Amino acid sequence: MSLFRKFFGSNEPGQGEEKESEYHQQAQPNMAVDELFTYNFKKNGGKFIYCENLDEVHEQFENILQENDWFESEAVCYEAKLFSMLDDNNVAHSGAPEPKFLLASCENLVADEGSILFSSKQIKQNKPNDLPSNIVILATTSQILESKSDGLRAIKKKYETDYPTNITTIKYFEKAKEEDFLQYGSAPKNLYLLLLEDL
Repeated sequence: MSLFRKFFGSNEPGQGEEKESEYHQQAQPNMAVDELFTYNFKKNGGKFIYCENLDEVHEQFENILQENDWFESEAVCYEAKLFSMLDDNNVAHSGAPEPKFLLASCENLVADEGSILFSSKQIKQNKPNDLPSNIVILATTSQILESKSDGLRAIKKKYETDYPTNITTIKYFEKAKEEDFLQYGSAPKNLYLLLLEDL
């Protein structure tokens, strides 16, 4: 999907901000679902890093660790498939009381609101406010769906027998500049999305 490169140019963390002025148009009704997600996710304050392959995912994850000085720190991660990313960078993940960040996958990416859909498979029974304020998400382009209801249908189809609980979304990735009653009761998260091309 070269459209991500078109909008953001580089895939270095923090470099999407310079491209913001180039991509300031309003969301269009006929916008492709991946473009709509990208637009809304960035509008919500998320940090977006597009990766073409797994080598880029690992490289960009290391860049995030370096940018935030998280090497040899502690993280929380509930998914065994992601432990190697932490182990390779000397990041402990054994239930630290004050973790620096959460590393997780997600169920889906919701385009119409630019949010991340989670279940108990990624965050156990934690509420979004109970999670660390810094989050690194690994997702794929095939996980982008138009709406929350599409995401719920995908979860139902994916888990026919072992249906997950605690299905929730995280939508706000920076503190609102003005008081917004829609954000009441939700703590904004500093969220990095490593989006792997798989289509």
